[in-house]
Amino acid sequence: MPSAEEAARFLAEIENSIAARRCLEILYGPGWRLVEPHVLGRASNGDVILRAFQVSGASTSGVPEGWKLLRVDRMRALRPGGQLFDGPRPDYNPLDPAMKDRVIARL
Repeated sequence: MPSAEEAARFLAEIENSIAARRCLEILYGPGWRLVEPHVLGRASNGDVILRAFQVSGASTSGVPEGWKLLRVDRMRALRPGGQLFDGPRPDYNPLDPAMKDRVIARL
């Protein structure tokens, strides 16, 4: 779990990456993941969550590519991935039901 200072940095970095369409590398679960961040918001229980398309890396489910819903409080580290992505994936839902009207940032 990140400290309060790290969590604030993570949120700022995620918001900036969404605005810039920049990939992120996130240490989550079994290892590093390269993701395209799409929506940052709050779940109904108050958890801050990120909907992202995972391009490569570790996966608890064994599926290293595809849509992921990641809790920010479970991120152990985060850094810019360096590369930009073109924009929303074809099956992107800007009205993500996991966040409903609690969106912080979105593509």
